[in-house]
Parts: sequence; C-alpha cells; structure tokens
Amino acid sequence: MPSGKAVYFFSDVHLGSPFHKDPVALERHLVQWLRSIEQDACMLVMLGDIFDYWFEYRDVVPRGFTRFLGQIARMSDLGIEIHFFTGNHDIWSFGYLEQELGVKLHTSSWECLIEGKRFLMAHGDEYDYRSKGFRVIRSVFHNKFCQKLYASIHPRWAVGLAHSWSNYSRRKGVEKRYGDDADFVDEQNNYLISWTKKYLTEAKESHQKPDFFIFGHLHMLVDLMLPEQKRVVILGDWIKFHSYAKWDGKQFSLNIYEEDEI
Repeated sequence: MPSGKAVYFFSDVHLGSPFHKDPVALERHLVQWLRSIEQDACMLVMLGDIFDYWFEYRDVVPRGFTRFLGQIARMSDLGIEIHFFTGNHDIWSFGYLEQELGVKLHTSSWECLIEGKRFLMAHGDEYDYRSKGFRVIRSVFHNKFCQKLYASIHPRWAVGLAHSWSNYSRRKGVEKRYGDDADFVDEQNNYLISWTKKYLTEAKESHQKPDFFIFGHLHMLVDLMLPEQKRVVILGDWIKFHSYAKWDGKQFSLNIYEEDEI
C-alpha cells in the first residue's frame, strides 16, 4: 500500500430498489462519497448487492445507474484497484463490468494480504445455512444452465419478474432488519459470526487465520473483536446507514457518511 493511501469497503447499496425514498438522490450521495475518497483510495472493494437487480444479456445491460457507473470508470482510470463481489441480487455479471469499468470480479470469497494483514472477504450469502429454501434458490440462480434459460426470456418480462421477486424479498428483509431491535447483534445466532468463529477454530496454523473477516449481506453494522486479535466486520448498507469501512494500513474503522442529507 503506498504511503498515505487506504482501502475502502462497502456493500448493499441496492441501486434501483423502491425502498430508497429518492433513488436518484441516493445515487448522487454515493457518488459524492466516492469522489471524496478519490485522493487517498488505492483500492475500492464492493462486497455485493450494489445493484438491487443486475442481469447482463449478450448485448443488453440494465438501464440506469449512469452516475455510479461513470464514477467507477473514472476511479478505475485514475489507477484505483476496484473489486466487485457478486451478491444474491447482482449475481449475473458476465463481462460488462470487467470490460467497461475495469473491475476485478469475484463470485466467491477472496483472501489476500493488505499491508501485512490477512483479509477474508465475501458477500456472506454463501454461508447462510438458516433456510433450505434459500440454499435451493441460490443454487438455481448460480446454475449456468438456468442462467441461459433465463437469458432466453425477453427483458420486457424478465426484468419485471426479477423486480417483483426482489421487492418481495426486500420487503420481508426491511420488516425484519429495520425493526425496533435492528441494532441488536445476537452473536450466538448470527451465522456469519458463527461461521467466522468456526473457521478460526479449524485453522491449523496461526498464519492461516485471517486478521479481518469482512462481509455484507445482513444489512447490520457489526465490528466485533475475537480472540487472537481477529476481527469480524459486517458493513451495514446504503438503505439505512450509508456506511463504509476504511483500512489505512494501521487502523481499521467502520464509518457513516453524513456529509449531506438526502
């Protein structure tokens, strides 16, 4: 990491979601934050569900998100290394983001060293064991043959179907995640925390254990210290929190961007 530079992480913006009061204002707010970090960012990590729905046909991509996509292209052109993790809402990226924006695409977890610290990063849905139905649906969505079948449906109907499904899923999630006890973190029943603890327990060598586990997906803010100075972080979202994390090589912080009100 060059001196004075930092790595930034964020997830779960759900661009295009009807649960944003003003989707255009939200996009502008996100771009404003991205512009504010241009000077010191050497890497930007987007940990899934950046779009509420994203499916690339061979010659067609979803409309909208012009400000955001332009800003990512700008940052890539400036030499900032950009990573995009597919989430459970924007699984279907088949080359456009990599070719047009210069991002590095991740369809599963990624482990790497950054300034001497080991990071394990993932969207987090791949470790969700709670619902058999969710696991079945996830396997269908990731199946290449099913993706080809879906691509054969005209976008006029496919996009409407996808948004209906997404809205239903998000409505259930909003009721559950943003209720009166939304800020409470149940360590015993949080499957990402449980998975992290199990991973650390089963790692045979100390040097194999990541120092930071970074996840999205759950739409909650978690920054939890574990034994041996390990740390699990869940990044929140840009529906309620407008949150992000920063690692400058010495300090790691979980932050809220509040420069302008939406």
